[in-house]
Amino acid sequence: MASRLTAMSKIYTMRDYTKIKAWKLADDLVILIYTVTKNFPSDERYALTSQVRRAAYSVSANISEGAGRRTTKDFVRFLDMAMGSANEVGYFCHLAHRLGYLNASSFLELTAQVEAVGKCLSSYIRAVEKDIGE
Repeated sequence: MASRLTAMSKIYTMRDYTKIKAWKLADDLVILIYTVTKNFPSDERYALTSQVRRAAYSVSANISEGAGRRTTKDFVRFLDMAMGSANEVGYFCHLAHRLGYLNASSFLELTAQVEAVGKCLSSYIRAVEKDIGE
């Protein structure tokens, strides 16, 4: 039993999500999203504001959850979901800008952060897949 617990703890200590650069960038994105959406119209509170916030924290949450999975294949699946959520954030920022909820400066800052998250995640996914031979 003791050896099984030791083996299980090795699985979970191998991936500390707080040390993953893509997670750090995604975490910064969440804070930025929360900051700019405070200025969205109040009638968007349960619509666009809620959606973009959920999509934003879903990026870092999926990385975190995937890091706790037992297999690398499962981890990659969660990284893929994080990438999808990052794309969703990008679209919601585009929409908010078109609706006039984001000024050009905020839109450019958010877009740059979303792109940084996406590029970092993409590189990380490729590296993890390479390690498992996919």
